[in-house]
Amino acid sequence: MPYRWNHTSDSEQELRLWPHNSLPPRWAMWVIFSVFLFGLIPLLAVLGSALLWGLLPFLLITVLGLWLAIQANYRSRSVFEVLTLTGTQARLVHHHPRKGRQEWSCNRYWARPEIHEHGGPVPNYVTLTGDGREVEIGAFLSESERIALFDDLTKKLREPVAQ
Repeated sequence: MPYRWNHTSDSEQELRLWPHNSLPPRWAMWVIFSVFLFGLIPLLAVLGSALLWGLLPFLLITVLGLWLAIQANYRSRSVFEVLTLTGTQARLVHHHPRKGRQEWSCNRYWARPEIHEHGGPVPNYVTLTGDGREVEIGAFLSESERIALFDDLTKKLREPVAQ
């Protein structure tokens, strides 16, 4: 699961959430290199002719477009969230590459997770409510991961923390 609970001290817990990464950077290099090599195979038939110079830019544009798409995907996946639960406070920090850092905090006693099966931007949308505000958490997770996250949040917010 792309989230993990850490016990930073006796009275503090931290939940880190991040999007799933199915293509690590090392494998992305191999994908781009393979596309380039397989794109060269049809060009072997026109090797030595002027047609090669007419087809080669299309291969290079394809490889460049694939590289730019993968880099844009990595930038958009650099989002992550950190929920810190102390004895009295619940604090959520949402780090987004374009929007910057967004923070929410409230008294832990009043923090309440909610799951919206319908009507949210994604199915089983999870939010935290408290201090008069409602904030999303884990919107980039899959549907089953959001359900598991809701169950974890419900348990963690109800259990007492040593002071």
